[in-house]
Amino acid sequence: MPHVLIIHEVEDYGIWKRIFDNAAEIRKEAGELSYQLLKYEQVDNKIVHFSVWSSLQNAKQFFESPKLIQIRKEAGVKTPEFIYLEQLEVGIL
Repeated sequence: MPHVLIIHEVEDYGIWKRIFDNAAEIRKEAGELSYQLLKYEQVDNKIVHFSVWSSLQNAKQFFESPKLIQIRKEAGVKTPEFIYLEQLEVGIL
């Protein structure tokens, strides 16, 4: 199963979150199936977006699109790091 891990700092979490929520439909159309949002323990504006995708190709196409680059600018995203991952195993203890 393809996953994407994005780590980035945002200028203002409230503004970023509103834009993130408003983009839910285009994320879904692009192939995002589910997501989790996390933050660093001591840094409220350092966000981790961990998501499951229909394919890594769909994720890369989406995240590298000019439309999304513009949305990130409007959302105040600072230097995102994208890590594209394939699941090897999952377990519950």
